[in-house]
Amino acid sequence: MLSISIGPVALPVAPLILLLAVWGSSWLASNLASGTGDKQRAGAAGNAVLNAALLGLLAARLAHLGLHADLYLASPWSAFDIRDGGWHAATGAVVGAAWLLWRGVRMPALLWPLAGGVLAGTAFWLIASVTTSGSAQMLPTQPLTELDRGISVTLLQAARGRPVVVNLWASWCGPCREEMPVLAAAQQRESSVGFLFVNQGEPDATVRAYLADQGLPLREVLLDTGSKLGPAVGSRGLPTTLFYDAGGRQVDAHFGVLNAAALESRLRTLRAAQ
Repeated sequence: MLSISIGPVALPVAPLILLLAVWGSSWLASNLASGTGDKQRAGAAGNAVLNAALLGLLAARLAHLGLHADLYLASPWSAFDIRDGGWHAATGAVVGAAWLLWRGVRMPALLWPLAGGVLAGTAFWLIASVTTSGSAQMLPTQPLTELDRGISVTLLQAARGRPVVVNLWASWCGPCREEMPVLAAAQQRESSVGFLFVNQGEPDATVRAYLADQGLPLREVLLDTGSKLGPAVGSRGLPTTLFYDAGGRQVDAHFGVLNAAALESRLRTLRAAQ
């Protein structure tokens, strides 16, 4: 599951799980430390978990930027666009754990409360992540309609044995409009990766008018008039971008805006999967 809807707002699932895990870890560590009635110790334990999470996130982002420095140097402001989902989880985990260990060594009374809180939070995060992600998904089989020819196709047929990027979008979606030029440019230059633009719920005339008005030279535009593809891939919001290898196996997914650097970093992963 990539996103959930709360009224008219769609929220990404992964950050919500992480937020709940950190909050739960901090709360439990604080309560374990307050067993003796020492409020100062309880506050120190809860704050240590929160600080570890913040340092871990910062380290994870910096590590991602370092690994893809050439991409982000070409567009420096993209480094601050954390909507792109660029994080190096292993680095973040190591830095966060190191901070907690240091705090535990400095204040031995916090060692077991921190350990208990973090173990419980980590268990929650792992279980929730596995539960919401499920097994690796293949290309969905929902019938779609080609914009150009008006014929019915599936994504597997449209992929034609290529690795593909599948973008779910709509003309009324502001973030979709923001990222569309980046995806359109990538489609023009990529020869080994296909780009399939699946419009959600809009009629043929609306899609054609939007593309003409924006001057977007998109190829392989598909119509999902019933908006069934989003729920099928576990996303209730737009834009959603999915990455499939040549065998039709999903290797990555992102809910929200993709900037040029983030897209290229995922394309590198997709190429490496071949």
